Amino acid sequence: MLIATKSSRINISEEIKIESIAKIFSNNIKVGDTIFLRGELGVGKTTFVRYLINFLQIKNKQSITEIPSPTFNLIHEYQIDTLIIKHYDLYRINDEKELYNIGIYENNFDEVRLIEWPEKIKKNITKNKIDLNFEYDDEYKKRFLTISTNNKVSFLDEFK
Repeated sequence: MLIATKSSRINISEEIKIESIAKIFSNNIKVGDTIFLRGELGVGKTTFVRYLINFLQIKNKQSITEIPSPTFNLIHEYQIDTLIIKHYDLYRINDEKELYNIGIYENNFDEVRLIEWPEKIKKNITKNKIDLNFEYDDEYKKRFLTISTNNKVSFLDEFK
C-alpha cells in the first residue's frame, strides 16, 4: 500500500482518458472516501463524475442515468445498490454557513462524497480524501490531471 501518494501529471485532453481514469476509480473507491475535484470551469470535473457514477451503475447492473452538474441544486444524491454517492458543487457557496445547511460537515462515513470546489470548505471533513486537480495548460489547449492523497491507496500506481 502507498502512503502520501501523488501521481504524475496525466494528459486528459482527450475525453477517453478521463473515462478510463473514472473506470479505474469505479473499481477502487469505497464507502467513506471523499474525492475533492479542483480546477477551473469546464476543465473536466463533472465529466469525470458522470463517467464514475455511470461505471458504478453498470457494475451494479443498474440503468445508466443522466448525471447533471449540481451547480444550481448544490448536491445530487445517487443510490447505487447499497452505495450512496453525494455529488456536491460548491461553486455558488458564498458563506461557510451554507455548508452546514447542505450537510457537508455531518459525519458521512457511510457514503462516497464527490466535492467540486472544495477550497470553500474551511474545516477538515475527512481522513479518506483523494484530491483530483484538473488544470489547463497556459494556452488552454490541453488539460491535465494530478491525483494525490495522504491515505493508503494502492490503485494510484496505475496512474504512474
